[in-house]
Amino acid sequence: MIITSGKTNQQFERSFWAPDLPFHLENYATAWNQIRPYLLNSVQVAVISIVITAVIASVSGFVLSRYRFPGRRLLYGLVLVLMAVPGITNLIPLFVMMRDFNLLNTYVVLVIPYATGGIVLGTILMRNFIDAIPQSIYDAARVDGAGAIRMYTHVTLPLSFPALGSISLITLTTVWNDFFWPLLVISDDRMRTVSVGLQYFQGQNAISYGPLMAGYLLASVPLVVVFVLLSKYFLAGVQGGLAGSQ
Repeated sequence: MIITSGKTNQQFERSFWAPDLPFHLENYATAWNQIRPYLLNSVQVAVISIVITAVIASVSGFVLSRYRFPGRRLLYGLVLVLMAVPGITNLIPLFVMMRDFNLLNTYVVLVIPYATGGIVLGTILMRNFIDAIPQSIYDAARVDGAGAIRMYTHVTLPLSFPALGSISLITLTTVWNDFFWPLLVISDDRMRTVSVGLQYFQGQNAISYGPLMAGYLLASVPLVVVFVLLSKYFLAGVQGGLAGSQ
């Protein structure tokens, strides 16, 4: 993909595998001009989804882990049951509901499924991760006069950064790679995410291999960079969540 992204069609046909000079950087300018709106749409949807998911999942995990109240185990069990529901079973009723609410071709119709789906897994990871935090830390904070909000913001959140990083990365990957739902609910080209936008970009550049590969490469770079930066926290967060569940 990298080698082909710098070639013309003539160079591509002449040397399929090997690099062929000169390297045509203008392919990246062509690709960037066409996929930039799709990238920006995906970034906006991903950021909003991550913030909503992280906030609700962290609060839910904190409450389920550190507070004892009637129905706590039942509530957590219902969250676990949601993990067993295939997303495809929600597709038709979710689409009908979004259509009836006149939310098609908006960011809301994209954010709601990503956030709600991420909250389920996020709550499980956060609850199990917070379970592994020693109770003595919370007892010391309570002795110092910390209330529930302060224990959440000053104790739980700083110690739960690996779990939050895992939730953020999973949500970002879901938003960036999802194809069918954006294709179904977004018909306005200005609102398309990068996964759907690349298909239209491919149709416009079906015989221009250089710009096509450059577009795929530009669309892949953000996800690769974020994963490299957060991979340490992702592994720590998942391992901590699984250890807590045991």
